[in-house]
Amino acid sequence: MDAYDNGASSGIFGVIGIIYIAVFIFFMVCYWKIFEKAGKPGWAAIIPIYNFIVFLEIVGKPVWWIILIFIPIVNFFVLIYLVHLFAKSFGKDIGWTIFLLLLGFIALPILAFGDAKYVGPPKG
Repeated sequence: MDAYDNGASSGIFGVIGIIYIAVFIFFMVCYWKIFEKAGKPGWAAIIPIYNFIVFLEIVGKPVWWIILIFIPIVNFFVLIYLVHLFAKSFGKDIGWTIFLLLLGFIALPILAFGDAKYVGPPKG
């Protein structure tokens, strides 16, 4: 150990790492349940990129929309629109869109474990 290292920094990073993993698992469980409510395989929530393809299916958009996520500035507006379609897919309104955008860590578990039903992709 050098003179400036008392071991505390590694302990802090360990705690932060454990919190990060716990939050990651929490969101994966929420998305797993939401995917199942939408009639999709729950395990799809843990596969990168494929989970976004399944998300696009849930909201009724074609797979090529994944390209829009890689376009700077456009992706910001597209993601907000997709969150709105996601809320509408569960019979929710614009208030839920805002709730998901600002307090997703509260809104997602309510969708996942609450009585929200998947009503299908929004029309129009």
